[in-house]
Amino acid sequence: MQSESREPLLNTNLKAVIVVILTVVFISLGLFRNLFFESTYLLKSFGELSVDPEIAFKNNKPTFLEFYAEWCEVCKEMAPKVSTLKKEFENDINFVFLNVDNQKWDNYIRKFEVNGIPQVNIFDGKGNLISTFIGKQDEARIRESLAYLEGDPKSNEEIINNEFSAIKQNKNNDVNPRSHG
Repeated sequence: MQSESREPLLNTNLKAVIVVILTVVFISLGLFRNLFFESTYLLKSFGELSVDPEIAFKNNKPTFLEFYAEWCEVCKEMAPKVSTLKKEFENDINFVFLNVDNQKWDNYIRKFEVNGIPQVNIFDGKGNLISTFIGKQDEARIRESLAYLEGDPKSNEEIINNEFSAIKQNKNNDVNPRSHG
């Protein structure tokens, strides 16, 4: 008889513990949602906030060109830093964001030989390539390149960090005998 009376008590305690755990998880997600989801949101908004590359290369302003993908973990990690730079410099510099998964940008991907992301190319007002950053970069290093644009930039510098994502080949538009129905 004693075991029968303990079962409902254990079930009640177990239910209470589960409810408490779920409550803590939901409250944590609510409080820290920006921490968990801000980078993904920023990456998705980059395409919408981007200056058209055709305009950027013709308006005599320096250009910050970033190749990224929404699935790229390094891109997500850098997104808040890039967003901060954009807010600070957007009046003086074109910010162009091109998603490597969008075939519309294939000509730029080939032109600038993008094989790892994020890749940031910085151009002076005349469209001359000044710096190329591949992979995870310190905000200070990119900021230094942007500040260098205010002087008389002359050289092309390539800075590669081993923390980058290889571009996934988009096979959606591969043509084969079975792809036509």
